[in-house]
Amino acid sequence: MTPIVILTILIIYFGILIGISHFVSRKDSSNAAFFSANKNSKWYLVAFGMIGTALSGVTFISVPGEVGAPSGEQFKYFQFVLGNAVGFIITATVLLPLYYRLNLVSIYEYFEKRLGFYSYKTAAAIFLVSRTIGSAFRLYLVVIVFQRFVFDAFGIPFAVTGLISLALIYAYTYKSGLKAIIITDTLQTFFLISSVILTIIFICYSLDLNAIEAFETVKNSSYSKIFFWEDFVNSRFHFIKQFLGGMFVTIAMTGLDQDLMQKNLSCANIKDAQKNMFTFTGIFVLINIFFLGVGALLYIYADANGVSVPTDFITGKPRTDLLFPEIAFHHLALVPAIVFLLGLIAATFATTDSALTALTTSFCIDFLGMDKPENVQKTKNVKIRKIVHLIFCLIMFAVIVIFNIINDASVVSMIFKIASYTYGPLLGLFTFGMFFKSRKVHDKLVPFICLISPFITLYISNNSKTLFKGYVFDNELIIVNGLITLILLLFISFKQKIELN
Repeated sequence: MTPIVILTILIIYFGILIGISHFVSRKDSSNAAFFSANKNSKWYLVAFGMIGTALSGVTFISVPGEVGAPSGEQFKYFQFVLGNAVGFIITATVLLPLYYRLNLVSIYEYFEKRLGFYSYKTAAAIFLVSRTIGSAFRLYLVVIVFQRFVFDAFGIPFAVTGLISLALIYAYTYKSGLKAIIITDTLQTFFLISSVILTIIFICYSLDLNAIEAFETVKNSSYSKIFFWEDFVNSRFHFIKQFLGGMFVTIAMTGLDQDLMQKNLSCANIKDAQKNMFTFTGIFVLINIFFLGVGALLYIYADANGVSVPTDFITGKPRTDLLFPEIAFHHLALVPAIVFLLGLIAATFATTDSALTALTTSFCIDFLGMDKPENVQKTKNVKIRKIVHLIFCLIMFAVIVIFNIINDASVVSMIFKIASYTYGPLLGLFTFGMFFKSRKVHDKLVPFICLISPFITLYISNNSKTLFKGYVFDNELIIVNGLITLILLLFISFKQKIELN
């Protein structure tokens, strides 16, 4: 598929999204529509659209790529997904009732009611930093794909590609925010799921396999191992590590994250929000099975047709997350390539548009107080909110440019890993708030606790082989991070009866 064809599809795709946004925002572009979609979202639309938010472009190309990684990943990611599913259920049954009972717009308002001003601002700041870096990183990896396969052909610099991507997202989110995203993400999730299923069909057709033969081929291949029980101490892939990591990462990065929770809180009531979460969980598990199946079929196709894993332009080493676009754009027919492109765009921008809206919401509510009774009716708030939205677009653009200047995949990976560490303090804060209701903290010390605990966690991770007789941490490290935060909070706490409304 030529760069001109890809560019044409991009223009048409975003034209549709901007058209939908314009239609949705004709009657209502208020802050209530932007922040919470006026709390009348249909739960089934939210559930379906959340798939696109939860599965980023990184997931779309990296999960299939990791199946055949030299480290022997195979289907080990499904262990993590099973933990995700349990985490989603805990979020739906424990955290959502709390948020609805307190009638929150930003979930971090809970800390103001429970722990105090500084705890509240600290939690909101953790989210702003973590989500900005994480979302910029996800978008950065996909901009690399667009740059390599499209914009290099036109001599367009990387920075311009990144700026164009964010400008397009801003164009269909700045007016109605969440109200528009509920609709656009539903459409994008449809493209995402269709892309995965159709890709499997196209690859099977290329390999001359029917559905049963494809299943047996994947099952009997060297890529299909799911459960890893060997060497709990030294292996990152052990089931317990992956499962517990998946569960707590989900609780922290979904249940304690304004991004995905904002969509849940746009439902009319707690029952609809929980139906949304349970439905979403089932679809999420199923679609990840398809992603892993795509990965196995891609490597089987590559082996059968002599396709090598593309090398990174920076390091010169094979880069598995480029195998999917390489096969889709250069080895399959036009229609499969278009299907892949639509899926990649949908996965990428459904994540980024939701993140930008959540960042704007959190800053406007948590730091500008736009939900306060004395501020709600101020007409200038809409203009301020649009400016904040633009500023976060520019901040994310700056982070993407910095990632590209660093030009070292290992450094970028470390930045992303450190960003994920910051969710550990949120896990500790919420655990303290919910399970130690008779205790209160010295509020002004909380920011220092949330700065100290990630560094202690990083030290433990880097020295775990020495400290714990060869033990190697993986995703379960977030449990350690949250536990350290909790212990330090208990250390600075004192007994006091607290009553919540």
